Amino acid sequence: MSLTPQDVSSSRPALQRALLASAVAAAFSSPVWAQEQTLAPVVVSAEQGQAAKSYGSPTATVGGKEPVTLREIAQPVTVVTRERIEDQNMVRLEDLARRSTGMLVLANDQGRSSIFVRGFELDNYLIDGLPSPLSSIYGTQPDLAIFDRVEVLRGPSGLYNGAGEPGGTVNLVRKRALKGLSGSVSQAFGSWNASRTEADLTGSLNESGSIRGRVAGAYQKKDNFIDVNKNENSVAYGTLEFDLAPRTTLSLAVTGANSNVLPFNGLPAMANGDLIDFDRSTFIGAKWNHFQNDSTEAFAELTHALDGGGKLKAAARYVDRSVEFKYAYAASAVNAAGNVSRTAIAREYAERSLATDFSLSQPFSWLGQKQSFTAGVDYRRYDQTLLSGSANIAGTTNVYNPTYDWPEPTIALSSRTNTKPQQYGVYGNLRIKPIQPVTLIGGARSSWYESKTTNLVNGAVTTTKVDNKVTPFAAAIYDLGSNWSTYVSYTGIFQPQVTSLGADGQPISPREGKNYEIGLKGEHFGGQLNSTFSVYRLRDRNRAVAVPGANYSTASGEVEVKGFEAEVSGTLLPNWEASAGYAYTQTEYLAGTSGQAGTTFSTYTPRHNVNLWTRYDFTRGALQGAYLGGGMRAMSSFYNQQGTVRYEQGAYAVFDALAGYRFSPKADVSLSVTNLFDKKYYQRVGSATVFNFYGEPRSIWLKTTLKL
Repeated sequence: MSLTPQDVSSSRPALQRALLASAVAAAFSSPVWAQEQTLAPVVVSAEQGQAAKSYGSPTATVGGKEPVTLREIAQPVTVVTRERIEDQNMVRLEDLARRSTGMLVLANDQGRSSIFVRGFELDNYLIDGLPSPLSSIYGTQPDLAIFDRVEVLRGPSGLYNGAGEPGGTVNLVRKRALKGLSGSVSQAFGSWNASRTEADLTGSLNESGSIRGRVAGAYQKKDNFIDVNKNENSVAYGTLEFDLAPRTTLSLAVTGANSNVLPFNGLPAMANGDLIDFDRSTFIGAKWNHFQNDSTEAFAELTHALDGGGKLKAAARYVDRSVEFKYAYAASAVNAAGNVSRTAIAREYAERSLATDFSLSQPFSWLGQKQSFTAGVDYRRYDQTLLSGSANIAGTTNVYNPTYDWPEPTIALSSRTNTKPQQYGVYGNLRIKPIQPVTLIGGARSSWYESKTTNLVNGAVTTTKVDNKVTPFAAAIYDLGSNWSTYVSYTGIFQPQVTSLGADGQPISPREGKNYEIGLKGEHFGGQLNSTFSVYRLRDRNRAVAVPGANYSTASGEVEVKGFEAEVSGTLLPNWEASAGYAYTQTEYLAGTSGQAGTTFSTYTPRHNVNLWTRYDFTRGALQGAYLGGGMRAMSSFYNQQGTVRYEQGAYAVFDALAGYRFSPKADVSLSVTNLFDKKYYQRVGSATVFNFYGEPRSIWLKTTLKL
């Protein structure tokens, strides 16, 4: 039987659905791509909740359970759109943090850096509002290829998250399955044999569009400007969405990720605090250094729309992660001859985490105004097993002429612990407009927390338990007109101290505190340009303080963090996108160990931190199709104090540039240059032995993107 052109044309949608279904099935059956696989990355621009090619977002979910405008969130929120992620080549969460207002990165191997907000380290991150631990040493940072946007809320988020560090919260929003068939593939090559491929495809799996699928992923392999150091990682993601009824949707997703690193623990320094002017390629470590992280993640979400615009939502997130590493590094300061002693650590780490949430959001009318409330319950449980050990390596190495054939020690994993923290909570939040320009927000959460740590060697058990801890939130927003509003907010703080033991051998009381904030927010061009100006003061008390001459602590420490932040992000004019942020941060011990009061709390956090980035698209004339971009990152000096010795990096600025050309709406090529003027600086300072990391020298990134 022969086919006519009309037959072929009519069968094409069915064929496309069949091919997409096969891709989704493959993702769900084999979530982790082989390391050798080089499928390309795709960037889908349609229907993702952002304006095409825009840095602006009119809404965010990180301040609550449902999307609201940024002006309706009484705390500073930064939304990094997919377009900006692509333009600035943000691969891991740390890449985004380096370029975001009020955030700081303590560098390590890519994916293993520590991320700070307002002087406090992030200890978890959210995906669609559900948490999982964020740990630098175990490399739990996610790859950004599978997310539509990233939302950063600065300040405490105890109302919806309960226990946690008070600096801020990061929520990553998954790419969702869409009805229209779309997708893209990109291939990038860069300095030091870098290669990255991304792929993304979405569309309907049946004729009505009630079943939709999406697959996305990335594979990256890179040497480094540091000798020997290498990094390879992959991520694969598949999601299905089912319209079970006109108002009911079920979303299922699975992610598999793998990281394979030859790690580097930073450069040593002199005992007096002097940082050595090394060649930036210097590696201090062994060729047998290795780090392996494998994780599988599953996500389910059921939503039902109610009459009047309300919504019921039930969601769950499960993560299964295993990490194994062994690496060597300097164990002493550099002596006059340039020699250091050597040591090594080894660990095996397994983690399973479960987070669930059930919430109800419902608007209602009262006093002639639209009001709303949100209520819910959530539960999270982590199961973490750690086996660790260390060993010294005989001999020394010379830092000016290093060798890498260090003898590999046999390391007994003699320290063995299992920790099982869990928390459940009940929360509620009410938004009332007594008169048109005023919104009053009040909420509270009751949390029940328990953590049990078992020494797997001797069987000793330590338990932390907190019952019915109430975390309040209150705010008022006043609309100054159609584009501006001002707000004031108060937030409670709650963080258990599992590892700090009191005189009775049990964990000391949780840290508590409060955050006060006042700000001004602007919303322009339908939310595609947003501005925020805020002043805040945060007190964190009951911090663990070691008792001199004893092996226990008391909850007597207190710190204060205060500052000012300003940010403008989005579309300035047609074809002109920009993001600009400034943060002034002052941290101080109010009480602590002897002599600590009045000193700086977070010495790593610079007083001044500036991030600028912009891009302009030419749409007419001789340069039609071209686009140019550029930006700057600058910060004032910072340091780390080790006893009486200070390791310090002075103020610096780094400039980046972008040039690209769109041959058509479906074909694009770009060239990025980071550290344009090849500035040499330490992006992290640590100690005499480790954690002194140079910033990356000038590098290039050539990327081609094709879209369906």
